[in-house]
Amino acid sequence: MNNFLKNEETEQPQILPPVQENLKNLGQTNVPNFESNIHCLTIIGQIEGHMILPPQNKTTKYEHIIPQLVAIEENPNIKGVLILLNTVGGDVEAGLAIAEMIASLSKPTVSIVLGGGHSIGVPLAVSANYSYIVPSATMTIHPIRMTGLIVGVPQTFDYFNKMQDRIVEFIVRNSKIKRETFMGLMLKTGELANDIGTILVGKEAVDYGLIDEIGGIKEALKRLHNMIEEREKKKGEE
Repeated sequence: MNNFLKNEETEQPQILPPVQENLKNLGQTNVPNFESNIHCLTIIGQIEGHMILPPQNKTTKYEHIIPQLVAIEENPNIKGVLILLNTVGGDVEAGLAIAEMIASLSKPTVSIVLGGGHSIGVPLAVSANYSYIVPSATMTIHPIRMTGLIVGVPQTFDYFNKMQDRIVEFIVRNSKIKRETFMGLMLKTGELANDIGTILVGKEAVDYGLIDEIGGIKEALKRLHNMIEEREKKKGEE
C-alpha cells in the first residue's frame, strides 16, 4: 500500500512518517521489525470465491492467497509457513483449491485453528503438515450446501455427492480421522439447530484425530522450527 497522502494545496504526495503509516494501516504505533524465515498466512472471515461478497463481510480472497503460495514455494528465504485460521467457511471450490495448494508445498507447514475452522475451514486446517487447535476454538462439520437456482434432476444430486466425496477424501487423506467416523460426525442429527452435522470444541477435534494437537502460537512455532531444522539437515546430507 502506498504510504503517502495527497496534499490538497500542492497536489504533491505527502510522505507519512513510519509511526503514522503503522497507525493508519495497522492501528498501532509500533510494529516489531524482525526478519523471519517463516511466512505467516492468515485465513480469516469468509472464503471468497467466484462471487464477490458484500463489503461489510470480512473475507479471504482466494485470488490473493494462491499467488502468495506460489511465491512462498519459489522464495528461498522462506523456510516454513505458519497458517492462522479463524474462518466460518465459504466457497467450497475456492477453499479446497487453497487447501490442495498448501498440502502440495514442499516447505514445512503448521496450522493453528484459533477462533474457528468451520465448514470448508476443516480441509484448510488439516492441509498443513501438522495442525494445532487452541482449547476454546470450534470446528463445524456438515454436508456441503448450495444456494441459488438448483435443477431438481438426478445429475444435480450426483454432482453434490462427487463434491462431498472430494472434500471427505481430502480430509481423511490429510488427517488421522477415519472416513466412517467423519461421515458419522457430518451426518449427525440433533446438534445443529438448522442443519445436520457436529460442532467439535478444542480437544474433541484432537480426540477424533481431525487435528494433531492442542496448542497455540508457542507450540506451533516450536514445531515449525524443528521441522525446518530437520528438512535442512536432510538437504545437507543429500
